[in-house]
Amino acid sequence: MTTKTLNDHLNWRYATKKMDPAKAVPQDKVEAIIEAARMAPTSSGTQPFEIIVVTNPKIRGQIAEAAGGQAQIIDGSHLLVFAAWDNYTDARIDEVVGLNVDARGDLPMLHAYYDQLKANYLPREAEVNHAHAARQAYIALGVALVAAAEQEVDSTPMEGFDPEAVDAILGLKERGLRSLVLMPLGYRDASGDWLLPMKKVRKSVDTIVTHVD
Repeated sequence: MTTKTLNDHLNWRYATKKMDPAKAVPQDKVEAIIEAARMAPTSSGTQPFEIIVVTNPKIRGQIAEAAGGQAQIIDGSHLLVFAAWDNYTDARIDEVVGLNVDARGDLPMLHAYYDQLKANYLPREAEVNHAHAARQAYIALGVALVAAAEQEVDSTPMEGFDPEAVDAILGLKERGLRSLVLMPLGYRDASGDWLLPMKKVRKSVDTIVTHVD
């Protein structure tokens, strides 16, 4: 039996256009994907985002309307919504400090590091901080996409939606969050997806990679 490599899984995955509504992703696979996203690296370990897992059909229908009717949101069994902090605050950074203290002990260097982080982040405009938080969330999104492929679960990252509408549907503004990207999970409908038989298109290595020796 040949073991699949990571690149085998990445060649298998594609931005699924049609999912089979009769096939649900098992909970253990969903949890494995979420755990991979949770373990993704972020700047200063802040993890300034949350993942909202939506299975409720009515809510997914509302989100699909805010996303131009993209069927994967409804036909998939799970929808992951990546939402970033709207800003960095004392309380949010202090929570990160607390997690570090619990795991590593109350080290003076730890407090000095995060005090400096506050001095750099807190005076900035909220939009600058949100953009920084969003970049961290996208790291987690990338890891989640790879994890879904490793689990042989289909997924499609989506930015084509009305963030304010999704924020209102999920009550994110009240929680200091802003939706960034949607990630439906499900299984491809081989008979109904026009993209499935298409050859994967990527730039060649020599056009995308520069070596500086």
